[in-house]
Amino acid sequence: MADPVVVFRTPSEIEASIVCGLLDAHGIHAAVVSDAPHAVFPLAMDGLGEVRVSVSAEDAEQAGRLIADYRVGDGVNPGVRIRDEFDALEAAIGYRFRDRGLLEHALTHRSRAREDVTGGVFDNESLEFLGDAVLGFVVADLLFHRFPESDEGQKSKMKAALVSAPALARRAERLQLGDHLLLGRGEEKTGGRRKHTLLADGYEALIAALHLDGGVDVARAFITAEFDALIGELATRGAQGDDSKSALQELLQASGESLPEYVVTAEMGPAHRKVFHIELRVRGAVVAVAEGRTKKEAEQEAARLAIQHFTP
Repeated sequence: MADPVVVFRTPSEIEASIVCGLLDAHGIHAAVVSDAPHAVFPLAMDGLGEVRVSVSAEDAEQAGRLIADYRVGDGVNPGVRIRDEFDALEAAIGYRFRDRGLLEHALTHRSRAREDVTGGVFDNESLEFLGDAVLGFVVADLLFHRFPESDEGQKSKMKAALVSAPALARRAERLQLGDHLLLGRGEEKTGGRRKHTLLADGYEALIAALHLDGGVDVARAFITAEFDALIGELATRGAQGDDSKSALQELLQASGESLPEYVVTAEMGPAHRKVFHIELRVRGAVVAVAEGRTKKEAEQEAARLAIQHFTP
């Protein structure tokens, strides 16, 4: 029996799994051999070592054609973003990934994963979960050391303001993260690259990818650089956190305007991942529209936008 033929090599287990799914969909059995340590997650944990995909000698030629064709795409479905460099994003965050497949995983929305015919594409929700925890820990640690005299309630309010979905979406916009999200056709058509919830989720997944690829020190350095100035602003404001609703109310009262009305126009997503859409109205006119993971979060973001409307 002829020895198996290696048809694909990569440093990323994610890329290898995509290729295996593609080949399996066409009836070709593939085997994977990795030099990297085994990982619990479907990805290489340290970005080192080589992952090889091999098939039988009789299937090698067809497998090679399938991989080459899928890299190019068909003009409608863009194909696998194998070895996509993401250079602009890496320059923006100041870090170069050893495992580019891990970065791709962090930017893959579930709409993209569901549309993939190979079954080898994983969405970023697990990374989002991890990133949320890493971000929360580092921000809490920064606040603990910056505001040693503030009580637990004050620090909790500051942390909630810093890590809210709208706040994270603004950080993601600064990095132009939306340009790099991997979305399904439906999300692409409905403006998914600008949706705050998708940007915030991608931002948290990016933090998890930094943690897995470079370790906790890399993730901490990124978060510190991103949030240090914002935490400094909290100190300047007396460490009271972000209360845009109160600020808007004071602004409207001072100008003789009616008080704002917050109207929930939609609730989307499963119970554990709700997204609330809010309209802020003054005298019946819609002044701002926002979304958030909670009603309070969405209202605060709508109030922040309304303040910008009334103070050009």
